Amino acid sequence: MNQEEKIAKQVASQMNRRHFLAKTSLGIGSAALASLLNPLKGFANPTTSPSDGVMGKPHFAPKVKRVIYLFQSGGPSQLDLFDYKPILREKNGQELPDSVRGEQRLTGMTAFQKSFPMAGAQFDFQQYGQNGMWVSELMPHTAKIVDDLCFIRSMHTDAINHDPAITFFQTGSQQAGRPSIGSWLSYGLGSDNENLPAFCVLLSRGREGGQPLYSRLWGNGFLPSLHQGVQFRAGKDPVLYLNDPDGMSKNSRRRMLDALSELHSLQYQKVLDPEIDTRIAQYEMAYRMQTSVPETMDISNEPDYIYDMYGEESRKPGTFAANCLLARRLIEKDVKFVQLYHQGWDQHGNLPKDIDIMAKSTDQASAALVQDLKQRGLLEDTLVIWGGEFGRTNYSQGKLTKTNYGRDHHPRSFTVWMAGGGIKPGMVYGATDEFGYNITEKPVHVHDFQATLLYLLGIDHEKLTFKHQGRRYRLTDVHGHIVKDILV
Repeated sequence: MNQEEKIAKQVASQMNRRHFLAKTSLGIGSAALASLLNPLKGFANPTTSPSDGVMGKPHFAPKVKRVIYLFQSGGPSQLDLFDYKPILREKNGQELPDSVRGEQRLTGMTAFQKSFPMAGAQFDFQQYGQNGMWVSELMPHTAKIVDDLCFIRSMHTDAINHDPAITFFQTGSQQAGRPSIGSWLSYGLGSDNENLPAFCVLLSRGREGGQPLYSRLWGNGFLPSLHQGVQFRAGKDPVLYLNDPDGMSKNSRRRMLDALSELHSLQYQKVLDPEIDTRIAQYEMAYRMQTSVPETMDISNEPDYIYDMYGEESRKPGTFAANCLLARRLIEKDVKFVQLYHQGWDQHGNLPKDIDIMAKSTDQASAALVQDLKQRGLLEDTLVIWGGEFGRTNYSQGKLTKTNYGRDHHPRSFTVWMAGGGIKPGMVYGATDEFGYNITEKPVHVHDFQATLLYLLGIDHEKLTFKHQGRRYRLTDVHGHIVKDILV
């Protein structure tokens, strides 16, 4: 028996009953129909199309179609922005009572401090909106739209350091390697626009320094690689390696892809590896994105009043404001999940100066995004989220002075806000004690947040699973409850 015969015999032995039925069900008629409906479905595996989600359709009627997640990397101080605690200002510099802190876990940066002086916010707060919600002077634009927002003041997490905390929010696990939220949505629901990825990522920085971000945060983990987030960058090449090299025409690229898809299809017939079809789909997506991405990323035709709404920085590619404007354009193209990461919120020292910089880099654009979506009729079926990986302590890390203080990581309680379809506007959910240290009402865990996000998109978080290494995984692991009180 020669080598080719050995390979043929080996492949034949791998053809179990399930593979046989799956393959023979794709007769000539069904393949022809699939190619008419979607040219990508002409491949051996009909799930290759980016528009196909494994669920086929949502588990129940969704309240939103799209998500824009404005992730504030570094941990914004809720006590200086949204969770007003006058007692901290009254007792500024006094020792935090042991009964408040208890035996709770601290980071290595403050675990050995001999003193925990309370640090009152140096910024004034006022009440806004019909329900009198407290907002810091650092966020004047956000203050104007509080009647459209739902503040969750009782968020809490298991993680106490940046990387595991961000990973936990994005993937449901503190350990790297799990699929991100956007990847789960792409896998479950697919895409509504075959010319753009279902999951797009935009990065910005408010100031120098800050915690690093890694591409695994928007990675597909063990899901097919088709579902990983695609990072869009500022500059002439928004997506790396998308453009054809010099000397290659569009027709040449098309012929190359056609020939490559034939070779891949033959290989799939032999080894039945679904990643082969995924690779074909990615090539085809890149080909279509050569036209769709430049059109989407070109914001030069936006009217001046839009730039005025988002702020002057919206004219500068790569800024948070410009990315907010791009996020709106992407969801107008039916991109399902747009993730913005904004770096620079880690203020262990020099907080009054640095948090002012960060607030100015995000406040106007975040509020403008909500207003812009609302005026276009898009907010009713789009979910907007603003928040970081944890909060900050009510005591100062290191020396406290009259003009300066810093805050350590605080996973016990912090604030995020949400707006859009399915969310009750103009409300505050949950509460912390008078010192802003412990949750006193309606705690919301990271997994509860994730379960609620999926619910708004019509997904039962317990049913969207993927079998990997003998176990069925899901975004919320074995936890998570829908926060029904914040839903319309």
